[in-house]
Amino acid sequence: MTDNVFRSDVRAFLAESLTPDIKRAGELMTSVFADFDATMEWHRILYAKGWVAPDWPEEYGGTGWTLSQRYIFQEECKLANAPALFAMGLQMLGPMLIRYGTAEQKKYYLPRMLSGEDVWCQGYSEPGAGSDLASLITAAVRDGDDYIINGSKIWTSYAQHSNKIFCLVRTAKEGKPQAGISFILVDMDTKGLSVEPIVGLDGTVEQCQVYFDDVRVPAANLVGAENQGWDVAKSLLEFERGGHNFTIDHKKQMAKIDHQASTQRSAGGGLWKDNPVFAAKVADVAVDALALEFTELRVKGAFEAGGNAGALSSLIKVMGTEIGQRFNELSLEIMAEHAFVKQLDALVPGFEGDAIGPSCGLTTMAEYINNRAATIYGGSAEIQRDIIAKRVLHL
Repeated sequence: MTDNVFRSDVRAFLAESLTPDIKRAGELMTSVFADFDATMEWHRILYAKGWVAPDWPEEYGGTGWTLSQRYIFQEECKLANAPALFAMGLQMLGPMLIRYGTAEQKKYYLPRMLSGEDVWCQGYSEPGAGSDLASLITAAVRDGDDYIINGSKIWTSYAQHSNKIFCLVRTAKEGKPQAGISFILVDMDTKGLSVEPIVGLDGTVEQCQVYFDDVRVPAANLVGAENQGWDVAKSLLEFERGGHNFTIDHKKQMAKIDHQASTQRSAGGGLWKDNPVFAAKVADVAVDALALEFTELRVKGAFEAGGNAGALSSLIKVMGTEIGQRFNELSLEIMAEHAFVKQLDALVPGFEGDAIGPSCGLTTMAEYINNRAATIYGGSAEIQRDIIAKRVLHL
């Protein structure tokens, strides 16, 4: 099948399967998350089609598509305003379990991940350990066939909707900090585990703090060897940083800016698209986005060949998030005072009232605010530049 035929098939499927409510949830995305219920409905539709995990090997439920077909699928989904699926399981934990998990772990967890029965969140950061993750102190002490965990994790995305969490915990204090860390899987309904939502600047809850008070977890939930969790964690972070298609997000942002610039007028009275200074700004960011797209495809080619993205995943993370923020700033410039109206109820897919101001600016401020964190979560831009300096430039 040629790529053009495949693209046509994907478009036909999307036109048939994206209900108005699901599509509206995708349109109203202001961060990497869409409305939870709409996202899970879309997850189940893709699962029934067999398209929920295109990047996985076929033997574990993947599609068997080529690299270009997977890219086309994700691009068409994004441009059709399909909600983004939750990445913690499908994009991050799933590929990592395929590489490091036991046969029993793969048999139990992977099918539940595919079906959507399990929704995962990530327990990495702590109040005193963010980008410097090796300083984490949440401890897991072996007690017979279990570990007992005490501590807390913070900035845990969508923990309030998750029934599972994968965590980095300290199992030894001797030697280098990285040497005493283990990777473990935990049920969110385990006694002693509690979740406290954190309200964001945009008024919504996407992050939480998770507390562990003598939480007892079977030792069979350990992934990899005890005290070897740092290697597992690094592998998962490469899937997180290098597996995301930032440039597909950028294409959606560019389409939104093009629509805004074609309908909104600047203080001088002319359309923004006819403003030569603004057009030059857009072109400057678009060139950088195109350059990043080729780098992303190189990384995906490395994964395809069974290789490792390495430090390139850090480069992509830095450039992808910073370019996205530049697009947010352009959108904010167009919408001006209209972007400052706070309308949280209008961001719910089922909202039937009237928005204040142009509808094309409804998500602008929330996107801008949410995306300020993009250069922090998943590894801050400063830390990523340190990695690039050491592993690429050998400084």
